[in-house]
Amino acid sequence: MRKIYAIGIGAGDPEHLTVQAIDRLNRVDVFFVLDKGDAKADLVRLRQEILDRFVTGSDYRVVSAKDPERDRTPQDYRAAVADWHRQRAEVYERLILDELADDQTGAFLVWGDPSLYDSTIALIEAVLARGNVSFGYEVVPGVSSISALVARHRTTMNQIGRAVHLTTGRRLASGWPDGVDDVFVLLDAHTTFDRFAGAGLEIYWGAYVGTPDEILRSGPLDEALAAEIRSVRAEARERHGWIMDTYLLRRPA
Repeated sequence: MRKIYAIGIGAGDPEHLTVQAIDRLNRVDVFFVLDKGDAKADLVRLRQEILDRFVTGSDYRVVSAKDPERDRTPQDYRAAVADWHRQRAEVYERLILDELADDQTGAFLVWGDPSLYDSTIALIEAVLARGNVSFGYEVVPGVSSISALVARHRTTMNQIGRAVHLTTGRRLASGWPDGVDDVFVLLDAHTTFDRFAGAGLEIYWGAYVGTPDEILRSGPLDEALAAEIRSVRAEARERHGWIMDTYLLRRPA
């Protein structure tokens, strides 16, 4: 039977790879890569660098496919994401059917950790549910963006005895979640932290964490720091054509 690995490759530093991840890389016949266009070619390049560095003595292939376009300003957000996932599942299915023999192993290299704000596991399950191809699969955890962020800032995810909340910029825009003092924000294209400047919070922000382009900012979230992060973020996104950033908002004990 075919086998698929969803391998977490960390937040950008090749040294984030675990021993387990390196072991699984060396069992793979075909690596599947979704091409997100020229603006995000760096993400494909990093994956190839990881293969060049850690795969030894293995005769593997890399097969790429175009990632379906996503509506970034939909009227119905959930419906738009569901349609995008359906299209991506079709791409996954075609790759597995056309490029992987019955006795071979394929892999998707997942940025960060496959369990955290990533659709790979759900897409693999969707392909299985369609019933057109059979395979087993295994998930290999990786260093997540939030783990890398707090490590680079030399802090912790939580304060003693306090809860931690993970959310998106879209959800944070509706207000601070109840009962928590530490909030990690991912997938925030609109610098939602601006709304909390001057509210007595601290921010730990990072972009391209773990890469040579890493940018870090932290401190009490006043108007000046919020403006600085906003400016640095916009300039970096313009320079690279894309940005991956996340941040921790903390209400000090």
